[in-house]
Amino acid sequence: MKTILLIEDNTEIRENLAEILELANYKVLTAPDGQAGVTLAVQQKPDLIICDIMMPVLDGYGVIHMLQKNKDTTNIPFIFLTAKAERAEVRKGMELGADDYITKPFNSTELLNAIESRLKKAELLKRDIPADMSGVQTLISTSTGKDLLKELTELRSTNVYKKKETVYSEGSRPHRLFYIERGKVKTYKTNDDGKEFVTNIYGEGSFFGYNALLENSLYKESAEALEETEVALVPKEDFENLVNNNRHVMLKFIQLLANNVADKEEQLLKLAYNSLRKRVADTVLELYRKYQPEDPGKTFAIDISRENLANIVGTAKESVIRTLSDFKDEKMIDIVKGDIIVLNEKKLQNLLN
Repeated sequence: MKTILLIEDNTEIRENLAEILELANYKVLTAPDGQAGVTLAVQQKPDLIICDIMMPVLDGYGVIHMLQKNKDTTNIPFIFLTAKAERAEVRKGMELGADDYITKPFNSTELLNAIESRLKKAELLKRDIPADMSGVQTLISTSTGKDLLKELTELRSTNVYKKKETVYSEGSRPHRLFYIERGKVKTYKTNDDGKEFVTNIYGEGSFFGYNALLENSLYKESAEALEETEVALVPKEDFENLVNNNRHVMLKFIQLLANNVADKEEQLLKLAYNSLRKRVADTVLELYRKYQPEDPGKTFAIDISRENLANIVGTAKESVIRTLSDFKDEKMIDIVKGDIIVLNEKKLQNLLN
């Protein structure tokens, strides 16, 4: 049973609304003013909050301001009740973080529909959603009721990049978001001596080039196709509309797209403290787990040049070749026409540093 906190200073309205919500099978907590409401919200952490705006002690704007500052209550869906319907008032409430705005007088059906809608969206945002086109589409359609991503994909243009062809260069300004329909792309940084360091590899179903868009900055790395790759291009303006139209979608989208930050930190730690053998083993395993097909019975071969593998590991190509040869002799991998086949995943994983 979902719990709803009702903050309303008018006793008659508060009691009537509480009765309606209880009949709709919700557990109801009530507070006669904003201060008492904030205290109850922090203590009970309800699933949703309905709050009047004009109240003594602490008004509705003060309530949502205090709850947004508390990490335990900031994501609780919040619906304003008000007799004021001016555009400026509605905008103020939404900017403070309100999810909906219901104007008095209203009927019970309107209120219950709004509650049900917000609770469904809150449940969605708690779930783990894949960071690909389908996951983002699920978020958007549930949060807005619109198939915005379908509109983007129908209107998008696509480019086909040949192997080793540059998608974008470090220092250039971003104008679009990239989505891989087919193939693989590497992102990399280059030092003053021309030495490459591969920062990530993206495969089918992945977005890339988003950091510069989110930061409104120049690209801090370059991107290059590892094989013939088909890339969908989403214009910068459409991407910005996508993440700015809905607060929850924006937060979740940024969370989905920025989940590689921790991976990069771990990559740097491994580069600093792990032995060469351990770094090569970890990189092979990462590529194996990231790109192996869903069918466990199908043999999967990692197709990557020794130069690119060395640039991920952070060492010379000759060192990678020697280490892979050692792994093959130790029956941890096999090498067929240059492709790497993992034979003993557990042994690679447990390799001592």
